[in-house]
Amino acid sequence: MASDRAEPHSLALDSIVVSAGRPHGPGDPVNQPIVPTSIYQPGGPFAYAREHNPTWSALEEALGVMEDAHCTAFASGIAAISAVLDLVAPGSVVVAPEHPYSGTGARLAELEAAGTLTVRRVSGADTGALAEAAQGAALVWVESPTNPLLEVTDIAEVARAAHAAGALVAVDNTFATVFAQNALDLGADISMQSATKYIGGHSDLLMGVTTCRSPELAERLRHRRTMLGATPGVLEAWLALRGLRTMALRVPRANASAHELACRLESHPAVERVMYPLLPSHPQHELAARQMRLGGAIVSFTVAGGADAAQAACDRVRLITQATSLGGVETTMERRARHALEHPATPASLIRMSVGIEAVDDLWADLDQAIRGSAG
Repeated sequence: MASDRAEPHSLALDSIVVSAGRPHGPGDPVNQPIVPTSIYQPGGPFAYAREHNPTWSALEEALGVMEDAHCTAFASGIAAISAVLDLVAPGSVVVAPEHPYSGTGARLAELEAAGTLTVRRVSGADTGALAEAAQGAALVWVESPTNPLLEVTDIAEVARAAHAAGALVAVDNTFATVFAQNALDLGADISMQSATKYIGGHSDLLMGVTTCRSPELAERLRHRRTMLGATPGVLEAWLALRGLRTMALRVPRANASAHELACRLESHPAVERVMYPLLPSHPQHELAARQMRLGGAIVSFTVAGGADAAQAACDRVRLITQATSLGGVETTMERRARHALEHPATPASLIRMSVGIEAVDDLWADLDQAIRGSAG
C-alpha cells in the first residue's frame, strides 16, 4: 500500500513520475491496483472510503514526491479550488487575479455575493498591486500563467509580501505544471493543479490536487475533502496515476511544439496578437524566462476579423480538435469568449490552443489553413 508521503530523494522528475507511488512489498504487483471498495474491515486505520483509498493514496504519494510535499487528491479541479477557499474564515479578504480561470472567478463571485468573502481583484500581471492588495488579506490566490491571457505573476515577490502581511498564498499551477515551475519552491503555501489536464494527460478523467509542505495545512485540506465529500473516483485516480507515468515525455514535447507554433503565429498575416510567456514580445517575458523552466503548452492568439473569423478558424480545423479543456495528448483549440462565464476582458477573437504531441509541422499546416480559410 502506498504511504502518505515518500521521503524526498535526489531523483530527477523524469524518474520520479515513473517510479513513485508503486507497491513496494515482495510479490506485490508492479502497478497500484484499482481498489473498488466503500468500506474496510475493522482493525485498520480506516473504516470508510470517503477517508481513504489505496489507489488515490498512491497517486498522492507520487505527486507529493515530485514537490517534496503532502498531496491531497480531489474529485475535480474546482473541488480542490473550493477546498482551498473553504480554509478562509467567513468575512475574510481574498486577493485574486482580475480575470482568472472562469471556474475560479465564478466561485469567488458566488462567495462574494453570499457575503462569505470580500474579493480584491488585481491584474495578474501587476505584481506590485497584488503585493499591496495582500495587506489585511487572509489568502492571495495566484494564477501564473493566467487562463486564457497568459499573464505571468512574480510568485516569489507576491509570496514574500503576502507572508509579511500574514496571508496564505495559493498558486494555480495547472498551466505550468511542476515541470515548468515549482510554486512551492517559489514560496507558495499551496500549489493546486487540475489533474484533469496534464497529469492525466488523455482527456478521460476529472480530478484536482493540492500540494503543500505544511503537514497541518495538508490535514486541513484533507478534512475539507472528507467533509465536502470531494473524494476522487478510484478509476479516475488510477487513470491519473497511469497518465503521470508518461508526463516527462508528453509535457516537454508539447511545450516545445507550443513555443514553435507561437513563433510561427507571430508572422502569420491573419494573426493580430500572440500570447506566449517565452516570446520576447510577451509583456512579462523576462519574468517568465527567470521563473519558468518551460513556457507551457498553451498558446493564445487573436485573429483579424473578430469573433466570426475566430470561430470560423476553430470550425475549419481537421487534425486539431475544437474542444474546451486542455492538457491532453491531442491538440485542441476554442474561441474562449463563447463561454458565458468567460471574463469580459477576454477578446472576442481570442483562440486558446492547447498543444498536444502531434508532429509540429502537421499542426502548423492545419492551423495555417484554418486561419487563412476563416479570413475569406
